[in-house]
Amino acid sequence: MKINRRTAIKTAAVGVGGLAITPEFLRAADGDKLFGEGFANLESLTTGEWWKRPGNNGKPAPRGRKGAPPSMNVSRDKVVAFAMYTHQGGVLKLSAQLFPLKPGEKREARLEVMLPGQKWSVAAKAEVHYPGWDAHFRIEDWDNTNDVKYRVCHGEKAKFEGLIRKDPVDRDEIVVANLSCNSSRTTGPRTEIVKNLRALNPDLLFFGGDQHYRHTEHTTGWIEFGLQYRDIIRDRPTVCIPDDHDVGHGNVWGESGKRSTIRGDADGGYRYPVKYVNQVQRQQTTSLPDPVDPDPVDREIGVYFTRLNVGGVDFAILEDRKFKSGPAGKIPKMGPRPDHIN
Repeated sequence: MKINRRTAIKTAAVGVGGLAITPEFLRAADGDKLFGEGFANLESLTTGEWWKRPGNNGKPAPRGRKGAPPSMNVSRDKVVAFAMYTHQGGVLKLSAQLFPLKPGEKREARLEVMLPGQKWSVAAKAEVHYPGWDAHFRIEDWDNTNDVKYRVCHGEKAKFEGLIRKDPVDRDEIVVANLSCNSSRTTGPRTEIVKNLRALNPDLLFFGGDQHYRHTEHTTGWIEFGLQYRDIIRDRPTVCIPDDHDVGHGNVWGESGKRSTIRGDADGGYRYPVKYVNQVQRQQTTSLPDPVDPDPVDREIGVYFTRLNVGGVDFAILEDRKFKSGPAGKIPKMGPRPDHIN
């Protein structure tokens, strides 16, 4: 069935197929801009009629300087792409990333767990956000003294399974794996990296930014990153924090959330709309412990700086670039760009 504004309203009215209708869906169906005028290029591969776009419709996507992204149009038993989690102070926070859903598919995910000596049971349900296709779970009174199997489910067949590890407080030392700058030019699996990581068996994974370089297609790049690393992410605490390329910049000086207005963004602030920046942060950081100070910065851009205790080691998770000032107009020009310092 062809879905447009008129048929969507009719379908919702009679309850056919359990179609989830949101204002965002109707705006996308009408061709309006989810992120405002002038930003139609954002998230084009995962919004609106995304299944008709090159790369998702069986035709190759344009490569440009980057490698072709993976298709977002997967079999419906594989729509749960990956999940990541942390737990601290009796609170488990787990984020799941789904491939784009189609009209008629329920925008809800389930978190199921198998507690020691028990069968699978539903621990929580969560809305699948749009745009972004991410879902987030929070479980209070979490017992971190046992390993617990989990699976994130969508519908009857799609699931992603992993293990929530107990806190390694009985260890004399812990292992932390630190990664960043995951190129979008070299596509495909990270087989050797993941194999070596599994041999090291880290207690904590830290991805320090630039999880991808797809700039205007964060959901596609984020899913691509997840596919590459999910076999190590699925069974241990993982920290992800975005850097400049995650929010579509070549450099970022957040300057407490102001808007950047010059080419290269050296005046400080963010180039793309607040809704896009907050979506990136939501997808990458909601599984972190709650922020130390949750108040947003300028223009209601959210924050995520926090702390995480693993194995008795207290880690500070910072986001310093959000608060740095841009160099343009603040220092003498020393090169072709305001940030070229000699």
